[in-house]
Amino acid sequence: MSNQKPVAVVIGATSKWQSDGRNTRLAHGTEIDDSDLPVEIRWGVGGAIAQKFARQGYHVVLTTRTASNAAALQQAIVENGGAASIEELDLVSESSIHQAFESIRQQLGEPEVVVLNAGYLEGRDLPPEQELLEHIPTDMFETAQHIASRGPFLLAKEVMPGMRERGSGSFLITNNASSLRGRKRLTGQSLYYPRVMMRTLAQVLTEEYSEYGVHVANVVVDGLIDSPGTRALPLAQKKPELIMNPMAIADAFWYLHTQDKSCWTHEIQLTPYSTKPSF
Repeated sequence: MSNQKPVAVVIGATSKWQSDGRNTRLAHGTEIDDSDLPVEIRWGVGGAIAQKFARQGYHVVLTTRTASNAAALQQAIVENGGAASIEELDLVSESSIHQAFESIRQQLGEPEVVVLNAGYLEGRDLPPEQELLEHIPTDMFETAQHIASRGPFLLAKEVMPGMRERGSGSFLITNNASSLRGRKRLTGQSLYYPRVMMRTLAQVLTEEYSEYGVHVANVVVDGLIDSPGTRALPLAQKKPELIMNPMAIADAFWYLHTQDKSCWTHEIQLTPYSTKPSF
């Protein structure tokens, strides 16, 4: 397949809070009708970033563990005049990461932008009496470690050589406030300890690859992101000012990618005006 467009890859393009997402089902017990919601918010941050880059003329590759998860997002992008394709990719598997990017390179070329937006649910369904670390099942920790630390390491190994050799590229990470320091896991929260390592990886990659023209940034999304599942939460309905617009978050990713090389930002923290930034 010939491709004249630059390529942006969004790892984890769909959202656990989309209408049929895992967290939406966990929080509400069923799927949610999103037909009356703006298309920009239906797939959370990953979907908003994909739509943003598609509108800027990029061919966007949507990665997900199961292709059907991203079918509606792909259709929405195409219907709005953009270009998008889907690749199945599992961050737990080194071979899956390699095969996905081999396919992308063969069909579309070397990506100019890779956005790591993978998330996980592990820990959210533990009861209040199991908040302490001693109650965390080892396999739960290992899953969190795979998605927040080992997987990003494998992904960087896969994409950094091509960006280094070309002398340009952006490797942008969606992170959260738990990456800023170690925090106790509260009831209803995912097991986010390993997010600190995700931030550390961004710092290491910045030191190693900036001199080769590769822009690495850690984006701390410090708040509740608008999506079908979060919009239906009692807290969001009572205090809508707490909700973050995913398209505004996507604007920040575009800003990072298009920054002049003489003035790169390597970490940015996004917080709703009505709340105090985490630290």
